Amino acid sequence: MGRARNQRMQPLRFDYQGAISPRFGIEPQWLEELAPHLEAIRDEMLDRDLAMLAGQQPIPPQLEPLDAGFIHLPARLLEAYEADRQGSELGQLFRMATAMHAHVDRVVVLGIGGSYMGARALMDACCQPYWNELSRGARGSRPRMYFEGNNVDNDASQGLLQLLAGGQQRPVIDEHQRWALVVISKSGGTLETAIAFRQFLRALQESCPDREQLAKLVIPVTGADGKLAKLAAGLGCPDVFPVPDGVGGRFSVFSAVGLVPAALLGINCIHLLEGAAAMTDHFASAPAAENLVLQMVGVNHLLQKHRGASVRVLSIWSKALETFGLWYDQLSAESLGKRGLGFTPLTMVNTRDLHSRHQQHQQGAPDKVFNNIIVDNYRADPLPVGSQEDDSDRLNGLAERTLPEVMRAAVEGTNQALAEDDRPTTNLWLPRVDELHMGQLMQLLMLATVVEGRLMGINPYGQPGVEAYKRNMQTLLGMHSPK
Repeated sequence: MGRARNQRMQPLRFDYQGAISPRFGIEPQWLEELAPHLEAIRDEMLDRDLAMLAGQQPIPPQLEPLDAGFIHLPARLLEAYEADRQGSELGQLFRMATAMHAHVDRVVVLGIGGSYMGARALMDACCQPYWNELSRGARGSRPRMYFEGNNVDNDASQGLLQLLAGGQQRPVIDEHQRWALVVISKSGGTLETAIAFRQFLRALQESCPDREQLAKLVIPVTGADGKLAKLAAGLGCPDVFPVPDGVGGRFSVFSAVGLVPAALLGINCIHLLEGAAAMTDHFASAPAAENLVLQMVGVNHLLQKHRGASVRVLSIWSKALETFGLWYDQLSAESLGKRGLGFTPLTMVNTRDLHSRHQQHQQGAPDKVFNNIIVDNYRADPLPVGSQEDDSDRLNGLAERTLPEVMRAAVEGTNQALAEDDRPTTNLWLPRVDELHMGQLMQLLMLATVVEGRLMGINPYGQPGVEAYKRNMQTLLGMHSPK
């Protein structure tokens, strides 16, 4: 993939001036009054929660599960890699990815929820927008990537299986036709992923009847024990990567869950982890008045408490971040939608969705806050509108303007229109869409989600409502309840 021209990490910037108003926003003193409480929650997360996770203190029942291991995971992975480039988890992961680049042209990632959404977000953010359409040479021999096992959609599964078969004779002996499976599930018992694994493994066996070769083309990411771990042992898979204990699915993007697909795509995992570790350091050390995590939580929480802003629109100004928005929808909905509490997350991609949902957002029910994510610098050179001799569309007046300039005008014009209709807004500025800054952004939102859960008095980990649907579905299918 094309690298950003300047890889130096820059801090994200958060501006909530559009949410300060005596009519429809917050008062600055509200945030000042909340600051000590936010800092106390931060300190508890970094001290008490991590001490309990390490077994130094008992975990009270109301905090089970306690999946706080994500907080320092990026730094720990980097430290282990620096200490042992070959034997560390990252070293093994990079070695597998490099070997796979020479042998396959497609990879199918099977997983659902947090087992795939982070990886999909990283692919869309960090790879060329039409990655799967590029030639093998243009991709640097890195594979095309497809995501399944996140639904039970008959036609989607059949379509991908047909694409993989490609009308080729079997067995496949050419790396231009060969494909591999990454299957991600801590237990192996999630029905959607388990069904897909059975179906796609059968197709892979047909294309690769050699058992030793087949085992190298299946890359499980799973827990130490469970159905998938046993299946991997039965297949003899040489590369099996861990879903770490103490890291819940939707907080797992910086574990092998997200890093295995990322490394296969050639995404710079070191930069990704460095960005995440830098955000954790900022969270741990910055006072509330300068702390991006605590500011985001405080502003949004106060808007919901005092202004009824129970719908949070993540207003994204880059198509590359659309699946990142869906990742955040899951993160916030499963973490905070409990006990009749929480907010409704909603992602929109602009300027596209200004022509669909925006009328209701602008002048419908005043129950929303608009959190903009704005990109400062794009990877590609700015594309001008351009001129033409026949100016029938009357755009020659904009001929020297570029698409980034048009986008900036759209952002400012939209914020202005929302303010005129008493709608609060915030701006989170992303210096560029690359690994260093995506690492910061994703860690920021995971930390903010946990802080807000603690502020609300709920456990942000676990998802009891999701477990209920699983039990009901398996009962209706005549299966035993999941264990």
